[in-house]
Amino acid sequence: MTKNGLTYADAGVDIDAGNTLVERIKPAAKRTTRPGVMAGLGGFGALFDLKGAGYVDPILVAATDGVGTKLRIAIDTGNVDTIGIDLVAMCVNDLVCQGAEPLFFLDYFATGKLELDAATRIIEGIAAGCEASGCALIGGETAEMPGMYAEGDFDLAGFAVGAMERGADLPRDVAVDDVLIGLGSNGVHSNGYSLVRRVVAQSGLNWDDPAPFEENTLGSALLAPTRLYVKSALAAVRAGGVHALAHITGGGLTENLPRVLPEGMGAAIDLDAWNMPPVFAWLATVGGMEQSEMLKTFNSGIGMVLAVSPDRALELAKLLQDAGETVHALGHVTDDAQITYKGTLF
Repeated sequence: MTKNGLTYADAGVDIDAGNTLVERIKPAAKRTTRPGVMAGLGGFGALFDLKGAGYVDPILVAATDGVGTKLRIAIDTGNVDTIGIDLVAMCVNDLVCQGAEPLFFLDYFATGKLELDAATRIIEGIAAGCEASGCALIGGETAEMPGMYAEGDFDLAGFAVGAMERGADLPRDVAVDDVLIGLGSNGVHSNGYSLVRRVVAQSGLNWDDPAPFEENTLGSALLAPTRLYVKSALAAVRAGGVHALAHITGGGLTENLPRVLPEGMGAAIDLDAWNMPPVFAWLATVGGMEQSEMLKTFNSGIGMVLAVSPDRALELAKLLQDAGETVHALGHVTDDAQITYKGTLF
């Protein structure tokens, strides 16, 4: 007797679509291949050879993150091409703060119904972020979960593994009077978007309205991808004189700088050392936010801070500038266990 039984596809999961996605993204993943990659997409696990990557006595460093409610803007606007760059950046920018070189990356992409074109664009963005960071997109998981997500919704998580030679970990040797070098951000990056969305709702603007602070739609402006600092930061570390790096994410300068300073030390920051990007001035004005709130919520224009030896500060600043970074002399490390500010953001 023939039975007209249910199939997995009837339950909302299309295995063929998942297989098609893997085939579509293989060329993008292949572009990220680097020394050390042994086996990538398609297996039950991915293989990486640390000796093949040039390490003699390596220490592994791992990081995981997502992009928070910035996803909501990407979903609502349909502009999903760069959200994968954000995902990579949030992981690899953290790794480099430990002194590690990112080696490989895995992504987790979950949705209610797999939309091949959108999924391909998202993962190609992830591959672009990996390529720009010198790490390999070596594997991942695509989860189609009907009933778990509203139509069109998806979630992303990223996992990065890096390495450094034993004894090269950061922070180390941070001292009073170390110079603090700030690297400019691309905008809001990937933190504080619950507050950003609240401000946008308060403004009465829609995502496709012109942005009040630049020539772009509001949605596109707020989706500017997180800057990848890996290659320039590693070049500075390898040049010598870098004692610490702080990725300025949620918590801003106020909360992130203390994470890399020894107990009993703080920092004196000159807020007049850089001009806050217009997006932050708009957020502060519309949201009626105090300067202190901006400094502990957003990056406010500084995405990475390096604490460097005073006698290497000028050389390292030039190296970073030549690498394409916008460099600001923010201040110095102090013997007072707090972050103090002079000047004004806006």
